[in-house]
Amino acid sequence: METSIFCGELVRLAALDSDSAAPVLAAWMGDTEFWRLFDAMPAERPSIPRIQQSIQEQQREKSRVFPFAIRTLLGDRLIGRCELEITVWANREAFVGIGIGERADWGKGYGTDAMHILLRYAFTELNLQRVALNVFSYNERAIRCYEKAGFQHEGRLRHWLQRAGRRWDLVYMGILSADWQAQQKTRQAG
Repeated sequence: METSIFCGELVRLAALDSDSAAPVLAAWMGDTEFWRLFDAMPAERPSIPRIQQSIQEQQREKSRVFPFAIRTLLGDRLIGRCELEITVWANREAFVGIGIGERADWGKGYGTDAMHILLRYAFTELNLQRVALNVFSYNERAIRCYEKAGFQHEGRLRHWLQRAGRRWDLVYMGILSADWQAQQKTRQAG
């Protein structure tokens, strides 16, 4: 048995504290490139109290929403956030969202490591059957991350999003518990 299900090779998942995380999240949301990778809504600058309230609301939904801070193992820096939102408990299905907020930390494997931890939590602790996500077709870095974590392409909504004078697809991806377990056996054997 592992010592901590919340630790990976590069990062760990921690509680998302509304007081300390809100100013950092506000700065990330003020970065329009981050916002356009993270959310379909038009870019905005939410206030720190509004972000604190949102985090607190998520924490009250503890039977349905599981929010986490992504912190580096080296230096314990807050570099991102992720969450699992149970869509249908009876079907054992959740939707996952993840974002690495600091540009300097993009492309360094932190997101992939965090996703591995989150999937381990989803399938071994919450006993989920399926985890799904969606991603904008222009976010190729995220798509590669999700593929490395074992997600498969399941479909797309063509021309779903208007950004920068163009239409972009919304890509649906998912991973099943059985696929994740097979992937773990392969990783352990290799």
